[in-house]
Amino acid sequence: MNFRERIKDYKRIVVKIGTTSLTHKNGRINLQAIENLSWVLSDIRNQGKEVILVSSGAIAVGTDRLALDERPRDIIGKQVASAVGQGVLMQIYESFFSKYNQKVAQILLTKDVFDNNMTRENAQNTLFKLLEMGVIPIVNENDTISTDEIQGFSDNDTLSAYVCNLVKGDILIILSDIDGMYTKDPNKYNDAKIISKIVEINDNIENSAEGSNSLLGTGGMKTKVNSAKMVNENGADMIIASGKESSILFKILNGEDIGTLFVCKKDGR
Repeated sequence: MNFRERIKDYKRIVVKIGTTSLTHKNGRINLQAIENLSWVLSDIRNQGKEVILVSSGAIAVGTDRLALDERPRDIIGKQVASAVGQGVLMQIYESFFSKYNQKVAQILLTKDVFDNNMTRENAQNTLFKLLEMGVIPIVNENDTISTDEIQGFSDNDTLSAYVCNLVKGDILIILSDIDGMYTKDPNKYNDAKIISKIVEINDNIENSAEGSNSLLGTGGMKTKVNSAKMVNENGADMIIASGKESSILFKILNGEDIGTLFVCKKDGR
């Protein structure tokens, strides 16, 4: 079976984009990257697909807006930066998405939402209704309330997997500062090769996943592999690909062999 070909028929797409894909190397917000992402997702929505965006970047944007010399290292400092940055980030998204006549909504979640049946159902119903109305939900963790992500117990890779499972997504696409999973760390080994397809997350795959080296992001390959396990077990595929150019989403959804595809096995797929 050509697993890439089936992606063309997927209707509900969850896209996660990391901080490093939304910022310049100096840590400041990359407005062109956000505008390009807004255009791509709006056009995918115009194709009749449902789109949910899980976006990082609030702390980075807040750090920039507060004119801090560097990203805060303490929990309260990160919460303050997130509180300032989340509103600014959403304002930027709203501005760019509106250029393409696409409605968006902000959804801030905490882990306990998923742990409680009632709040989980409330969040699910809201997301389903937004999708039905043609709105693109933009999801982030509520860092001013929950410090799970900030302290490293969680991250937006994990959040995106929770969201994908919550909305019964067909595929989760994680756009990152790396263009897939490699046989070795490509930053250390010249002979590292990208793995195109993973049909089973075994011990070798898990052991080869390492933490993040990024000063901006909170996730690494380990969190991405764990996210793949979560969505695969729930019947969704997952792809890790480079977030350098958001137009890569068109190629992925057209079935091209890009990034690393983690294949689900539910229902014999």
